[in-house]
Amino acid sequence: MPTTTFNTKADYAAFLLRVTTGLFFLIHAGLKIFVFTLPGTVAFFESLGLPGVMAYLVILLEVVGGLALVLGIYADLVAIPLAIDLLGAIITVHAKNGFFFNNPNGGWEYLAMWIVALISITLLGNGAFALQRRGGKSAA
Repeated sequence: MPTTTFNTKADYAAFLLRVTTGLFFLIHAGLKIFVFTLPGTVAFFESLGLPGVMAYLVILLEVVGGLALVLGIYADLVAIPLAIDLLGAIITVHAKNGFFFNNPNGGWEYLAMWIVALISITLLGNGAFALQRRGGKSAA
């Protein structure tokens, strides 16, 4: 029976990428909840022509996905819908503002970097210190 060990530099790099990306999603979900407020976030989505319920779905995805990344539970799978979430943000909000994020109203550069990080997580897997090892097995 093959065993999987997590002691390479790549495993630690995957851990660092996974946890920091997850924390950023949690921070941005918190921004939508506590700073913009739920009604404000819903109104913003509606101003884009999106149904208000999408705001709740995005926040739920960012909270659940962020936690999954931080904890290392199906990180390689949860990264895919999170990347789609960011692609939606590029299409609906940031693309018209140009590439650079320091452009007025923020371009899509920053979100593209997040998507690259999520693709890397999908390819690398959970890395070290994950609650779930490759192949769906629990680390406990």
